[in-house]
This record gives sequence, C-alpha cells and structure tokens, in this order.
Amino acid sequence: MKYSATKMEQLVKNSPKLEARYHKVMKELELDKHHALKALYHAEVKDGGRHQRDYQEL
Repeated sequence: MKYSATKMEQLVKNSPKLEARYHKVMKELELDKHHALKALYHAEVKDGGRHQRDYQEL
C-alpha cells in the first residue's frame, strides 16, 4: 500500500478521533501538516493499522 496525502487528508476529515490525534501529533511533536499526516499514516494505517480498511476504501 502506498502513501497518498490526499487520501490521508480525507481520512482525517472523515474521522473525528483521527483528526484529534492528528492535531495532537502536530502540537506535541511540532510537525507541519505534511509530516504529521505521514506520521499518522505509519502509526494508524500501514501494516494492518486500525484505519487501514478505511484508507483502502478511499
């Protein structure tokens, strides 16, 4: 599965829980939007993550 910024943005918008985590990651790690999305992708989507199915459906 390949990372897509557009898909991740849409996934974050569709999930309030994931959106809250996204903002928390940005604030705590002082990351810009692009890097925070990538971090969430690796933590929540890739390799059987909780949101992998939702990501694939987009």
